[in-house]
Amino acid sequence: MSTIAAQQLQDFIARTLAAVDLPPADAAAVAELMTRADLIGADGHGVFRLPQYVRRIRNKGINVRPNIRVVGEKAAMALVDGDNGMGHLVMRFAAQTAIAKAKTAGVAWVGVNRSNHAGPASLYASMPLAHDMAGLYLAVGNANHLPPWGGIDMLLSTNPLAVAIPTQDEPPIVLDMATTVAAYGKVKTKAQRGEIMPEGWMIDRQGKPLTDPKRADEGFLVPIGGYKGYGLALVIGLLAGTLNGAAMARETIDFNKDEVTVTNTGQAIVTIDIAAFGPVPEFKRKVDDVARQMRASARLPGVERIWLPGEQSHAKRAERSAKGIPLPAPLRAQLDQLASDLKIAPLS
Repeated sequence: MSTIAAQQLQDFIARTLAAVDLPPADAAAVAELMTRADLIGADGHGVFRLPQYVRRIRNKGINVRPNIRVVGEKAAMALVDGDNGMGHLVMRFAAQTAIAKAKTAGVAWVGVNRSNHAGPASLYASMPLAHDMAGLYLAVGNANHLPPWGGIDMLLSTNPLAVAIPTQDEPPIVLDMATTVAAYGKVKTKAQRGEIMPEGWMIDRQGKPLTDPKRADEGFLVPIGGYKGYGLALVIGLLAGTLNGAAMARETIDFNKDEVTVTNTGQAIVTIDIAAFGPVPEFKRKVDDVARQMRASARLPGVERIWLPGEQSHAKRAERSAKGIPLPAPLRAQLDQLASDLKIAPLS
């Protein structure tokens, strides 16, 4: 396991995307968001996805010159057409639109269609934090790995949910979760590293534990909380996909296997202006107090620390910013091959 400085990784991603005809400014924006994913420990959503993105771009599965625009709106809502652009660019536009609307309306809901995979949900839920707003992000995953509760037909994806809440001195409260016990990106990283999955991530079509990630096609992901996770995946899909005219259920394209077909990925972001409810500093201090109460509460035997949502990602970002981002040998080899194929400078 080697490490690479975040700026070096970001520069490599940017020149890779530019080499497949993304405009330099767009390549730089996507590279920054992808690197941020690796910094916070979302290893299945950062540079790990770069070869896959390149393949889709080269196969015309992604539009490198999209006209991302608002196609419908009211005072506190908008619908964004991503024009099949890179999901990172589409969701950045959607977040900026939601933030601008919430500054006048107090709250905003922006839905997205014709988007693509955009990395970890927390990236976009966290964007409103800089504006003293809370953020909520919903998305339809880019491949179905979850059946209805009690069934075996793959009709749902991991359909993630993220919520970010601002604080004063504590790390922001940032919940980022799939509606399955593990996101499928974690299954893919396990397979690449030759590791075994823990029991409870996946089961086969007989309901037995499946721990070999290379046999993932023989089973499906397990929803969080049993039937409750299935229900949550369903309603998130309806709000982030169906409501926006995006793909859902049988319309969902498995972008892990299909590098040509437009995915029409659906996403949504909600922004809430804290000032609409009262003084912002007072709210932030109260959130800090709640966070400290949680951390200082009595623990079960053997538990060293109680963590709050987002704390471990916050700590990982600090560590990786200082020490570098780890790159497993198989991934490093893929990136070196990618650089050779595109005739660009490899990672140093």
